[in-house]
Amino acid sequence: MSDLGDFADHDRGDDADTAESDADTADDFERPDLDDTGSDDGLGALAVSEGLRIHEDGQETALKAYVTASNRSSVRLGSYLVAPYPGGEKLFCKITGLEYVQAFQSDDATEIHARRAMRSESVDEQDYKFLAELEPVAVLYRDREGRSPSGNRTQSDNGDDLKRRMADRVPKPETVVREADDATEIKTGLKIPEDGVFLGHLSVGGEKVRTAAEPPTIDYRVKDDYEAGDPLVFRHTLVAGGTGSGKTHSAKNVLRQYLHEDRRYPVDTGGAERRMAVVQFDPQDEYAQMHDDNPEADAGDERRWETQGLAHGGHDDTVAFVPKVGSASYAADHHDAERVEFTIPFSMVRSNPWLVASSGLNDNQYGALHLLLDRFFGQYGQGGTYEEFCSFLDDPALKEELDESGRVHEATYEAVLRRVHGMPSGLFDQDARPITELVEDRQFVRPGRLSVVPTYHISDSRAAETVVLAVSSLLVDQKLSNDPRYETIKETPLVVGMDEAHNFLADADSVQANKVVGKFTEAAKQGRKERLGLFLITQDPQDIADPVFKQVNTTVVLNLGDEDAINAVNIPSSLQSKVPYMEKGQMVVYSPDNSEPVEIQGLPTCLTRHGRD
Repeated sequence: MSDLGDFADHDRGDDADTAESDADTADDFERPDLDDTGSDDGLGALAVSEGLRIHEDGQETALKAYVTASNRSSVRLGSYLVAPYPGGEKLFCKITGLEYVQAFQSDDATEIHARRAMRSESVDEQDYKFLAELEPVAVLYRDREGRSPSGNRTQSDNGDDLKRRMADRVPKPETVVREADDATEIKTGLKIPEDGVFLGHLSVGGEKVRTAAEPPTIDYRVKDDYEAGDPLVFRHTLVAGGTGSGKTHSAKNVLRQYLHEDRRYPVDTGGAERRMAVVQFDPQDEYAQMHDDNPEADAGDERRWETQGLAHGGHDDTVAFVPKVGSASYAADHHDAERVEFTIPFSMVRSNPWLVASSGLNDNQYGALHLLLDRFFGQYGQGGTYEEFCSFLDDPALKEELDESGRVHEATYEAVLRRVHGMPSGLFDQDARPITELVEDRQFVRPGRLSVVPTYHISDSRAAETVVLAVSSLLVDQKLSNDPRYETIKETPLVVGMDEAHNFLADADSVQANKVVGKFTEAAKQGRKERLGLFLITQDPQDIADPVFKQVNTTVVLNLGDEDAINAVNIPSSLQSKVPYMEKGQMVVYSPDNSEPVEIQGLPTCLTRHGRD
């Protein structure tokens, strides 16, 4: 057998001769002389050889640019380009495909071409055409009529308002395309607001988009004032990411901005404005660290944050409200926030009967529970305790009475009894201040305060879940009430943050799940009017009930490895494919009322303390 490196005449045949002939033709091709004394402006030019077309049906659009040899190594999928029209308008577009095609009529799939490539140190780029397939995003133009700018417009230096419209013009053939490097053009093209709550910096493939300005990065912000439209915080946010993706780090940075001392929201028609209050449910005991400065932040970090107008450093008004459950003790040395213990008073069950059912109830059983609670509180008053309710249910005379009257069947009564007795011990009426008193005293919800509810110390997952649902339901009920008992909740702009939200807002067939999902769905629908924002954090977005999920306007997706989770977040397919490959801190933002779907890079250093020593 001959060595692969040898050429045997009988293996070459006509194909090899043809290939050599074509290669010689390519080598002898007389390229036009180019003037190398000047400098090229741009990446290349629009090519018309395969058609140049803008179409209402995006599938019919044909827009490709020839990229010159010297620029090819710097071009990436997702990069933003601009191509000028005659008259000053520009087409803002995005690279969606890259390909090499042959420049000459030759077949390079031969032994001769392969061996030449293997023996050469480099490929002559000019032997091939390099084409970038473009997706038109918008046409950029100047508004010279003096109309007032909207929240998605940006003001140029000469006073003309830069605006965008759908791509409705086809550029001229051989129009020079260049990489978009003007922050105003990029923000306008992508409909990114100039002002708002900072999420990160615009990026492509994990690399920040650079401009010719200073600073060279482009900040991505979410609308947060009524002049630019409703603050999107009150139209709800979902942060989804797997373990180690940086979702808690990112969530802390965002929440810190909503607690900025200069950020205010109108709360009534009289013009009164108040700071945001944040209540964060924390199953991993991480958010109370927001009280402290980040020891890993240096002077350079702080200068950059100040330049961008970011709230940073520990938030002094951070309090850890620790639920007291049985003998569980809370000991945390990783933050210096104040700690206040509280308990869930059994009286809260009166308005939310599902809190005292340890497992699923059907409609008939739930109705019986409601009747029994009404009768109990009618007899014992608001001070009635869980232990007293259990004794109340243990009365055989009561069971017999209700059965004989036909109001509650004996089997139904027994089912309710078992579920009430099955509640985790030490959940209600413990030796601590009731959460209702802390609300009434304006301690738990207060403008500018971050109230963290850690549940990491509670070993019983059912008890932890009940605590979270009891407190969050109290907040939601008061926000939605036309006759609230606690005005402090009603009159304060409020973000309810829920980490591991899939554990609390899952879709299920039980009465309890339906009640919870229904409550939070209604809260989400009324959030804009009531100044209530849900901030949901999860690694399993597919488990969040669909009625709640549909109310979320802003979805922030970090690295997710599970296909079902990626499909559940409902982002464009072009971005879905990037999600499993994103590094820590890389994010995709899908917020239709804020911008085009984009990729951003979060801050590498947390604005507050993060992580345990």
